[in-house]
Amino acid sequence: MSLRPAISTSSARPTLEGAGVHLHRAFGFHKPKTHDPFLLFDDFRNETPDAYAGGFPWHPHRGIETITYVLSGSVEHSDSLGNSGTLGAGDIQWMTAGSGIMHQEMPSGNVNGQMHGFQLWANLPGSLKMTAPRYQDVKGKEIPQIIDDDGTQVKVITGDFWGQRGPVDGVAADPLYLDITVPANRRKAFKVDTYRNTFAYIFKGAGKFADASTPQGVLLEKEVHGEELNIRDMSGNRTLVQFGTGDEIVVQAGPEGIRFLLVAGTPIQEPVAWHGPIVMNTREELHQAFRDLRNNRFIKPKGH
Repeated sequence: MSLRPAISTSSARPTLEGAGVHLHRAFGFHKPKTHDPFLLFDDFRNETPDAYAGGFPWHPHRGIETITYVLSGSVEHSDSLGNSGTLGAGDIQWMTAGSGIMHQEMPSGNVNGQMHGFQLWANLPGSLKMTAPRYQDVKGKEIPQIIDDDGTQVKVITGDFWGQRGPVDGVAADPLYLDITVPANRRKAFKVDTYRNTFAYIFKGAGKFADASTPQGVLLEKEVHGEELNIRDMSGNRTLVQFGTGDEIVVQAGPEGIRFLLVAGTPIQEPVAWHGPIVMNTREELHQAFRDLRNNRFIKPKGH
């Protein structure tokens, strides 16, 4: 096994989106090759309803997939195809926008006014940009949760991990999407596919990940549980960690433990033409999408 080092850390930045929703953006709209096949990652977390009440009114998407994971509160959604529903705490929605969809997402807080969730955008390859839209709505109770002997907890949203498979499937990026909690002061190793771009997003507690100065090669058991690893400074709430190549990451939890998302996907390695909620391969395809919007041809009939 080879250690996959943490090569960079950064803090999510405050951003306004939709109708004045206050959120934090970990990455998006810049250097799309860095996280290929992922394009954007937002953390929408608030305890003040005025900061999210406006929601995300009707807007278009084409050429991507959006992944919404709700931790607190709820999100009501509806679209131009007549679909509607509500995501509650622990629920996931994986929306394939494909050839085009108009939809809206309206968040609500829990009884204490708290709203918390994440949205990740995944790119589609050119061959699937104009595929028919579809949804995968998954209730929290359907997501496998594994509890290891040391108290580490892993929710498997997509992909295969520790003998469990997440309920979301058929996604172009073939992703691994995990919600991981490591208890206080524990050091833990997690296997990931060498050929997938991988990042972690810390949203509770704090911890350290093995960094780029750690020697490459076989990762011995004593290195995982001992003190030999060179690890980055303690990183905490709203920190994005980007990893280099390798097939295993190592995290050292802080005194309050650490909870983070671990996300990995197969790079598409295609040109990206991107404006707002529409992502295509070429500028002409992008211009065509906006012409379709202006001319009421954005939503494609079934079979076209």
